[in-house]
Amino acid sequence: MTRLDSALEPIYDQVLQRNPGETEFHQAVLEVLDSLGPVVRKHPAYGDARVIARLCEPERQIIFRVPWVDDKGRIEIFRGFRVEFNSALGPYKGGLRFHPSVLLGTVKFLGFEQIFKNALTGLPIGGAKGGSDFDPKDRSDMEIMRFCQSFMTELYRHIGEYTDVPAGDIGVGGREIGYLFGQYKRITNRYESAVLTGKGIGWGGSQVRREATGYGTAVFVEEMLRTKGGSFDGEKVVVSGSGNVAIYAMEKVHQLGGTVVACSDSSGYVYDERGIDVELLKDVKEVRRARISQYAEERGARFVAGGSIWDVPCRVALPCATQNELDGAGALALVRNGCVAVGEGANMPTTPEAVQVFREAGVLFAPGKAANAGGVATSALEMQQNASRDSWSFEHTEGRLEEIMRGIHERCAATADEYDVPGNYVLGANAAAFVQVAEAMLAQGVI
Repeated sequence: MTRLDSALEPIYDQVLQRNPGETEFHQAVLEVLDSLGPVVRKHPAYGDARVIARLCEPERQIIFRVPWVDDKGRIEIFRGFRVEFNSALGPYKGGLRFHPSVLLGTVKFLGFEQIFKNALTGLPIGGAKGGSDFDPKDRSDMEIMRFCQSFMTELYRHIGEYTDVPAGDIGVGGREIGYLFGQYKRITNRYESAVLTGKGIGWGGSQVRREATGYGTAVFVEEMLRTKGGSFDGEKVVVSGSGNVAIYAMEKVHQLGGTVVACSDSSGYVYDERGIDVELLKDVKEVRRARISQYAEERGARFVAGGSIWDVPCRVALPCATQNELDGAGALALVRNGCVAVGEGANMPTTPEAVQVFREAGVLFAPGKAANAGGVATSALEMQQNASRDSWSFEHTEGRLEEIMRGIHERCAATADEYDVPGNYVLGANAAAFVQVAEAMLAQGVI
């Protein structure tokens, strides 16, 4: 285990004792605490006020039953979650994930990360996350509608424009947000646009929301490469995943002059030396909802079943699939093959061992709370538009997104310099976000 500052060890021990079995949450907390030793030494008031201990405990954890009836008339029961972690900077903000892997510990890890990610955007939003162990895959539209209606029948009492504003995440796209919003409106008799983000463009949604996380990751990594005199131009890039974040990270990398030569899904990865055809990939994954092997067959590319995408030589790697997908062995393979930069498009996709490998090898590393903040940033922009009854063009919204991502990079880099660890984006992101939240908590008293 990482050796923590002596002032932080009791806090982490308490997290372990009070949250048994929640390994992803433990990992997320440890990663942040590992960066905060220099911060608490510089700002002893944070320790005196027990800010970090308070930050590790959610303000509210909501667990509820979601009963509904499937197309065969059977009653099914799933579990719903909403962890409202911290509201020091604004109303809770964070996505809803529908996936069989969703447990309380999963939601707590995501919500804890969201506090820092949201703070880095500079926008007035707190941190939360939610979801259910329901799997929308292979369900009919009517089944998904009935599930979403049952889910919202409980959730509606805990959310609101000035309280908690959920968005989408894995398994929750525009269709699900539509059903959730419709039920909220039906129950409350209010057209409260800003209660959910990720809505359809024609009824309160924001341009660039689909593209935002992937675009933002690529923009952040481009800024990181520039600090070493580089860019994406002419570079070979590997992107894990082939969902929303991965697809639009690839699209932006190509716009910036790079060539994505490999991507993946749960069945394996595809290597396409000519560069991934993003339009064909969109058709395969978003329209037909087929496996990536179908892309390989139609494109004439090589499909590798069950292999490690990190064995593909590249200069830049963007893990955009799921947590802990890039381990120490994968990191060593990337370093051997000449990788110079890694940017997390997913939430905590890189294990601590892999991060250590990159640090020792001098590889530029962008943690997800900084690199993938584009999604929540654009959600906050959607809230702004809803509040002002306004609608922005794609170009204007993308410009605001790029401005925010460059600002996040600047804050992370400057904070790393402040603590005499130039280029350490993990410490830079954690310290910059923590100080902002901590100052707000101190100003608001014991909350």
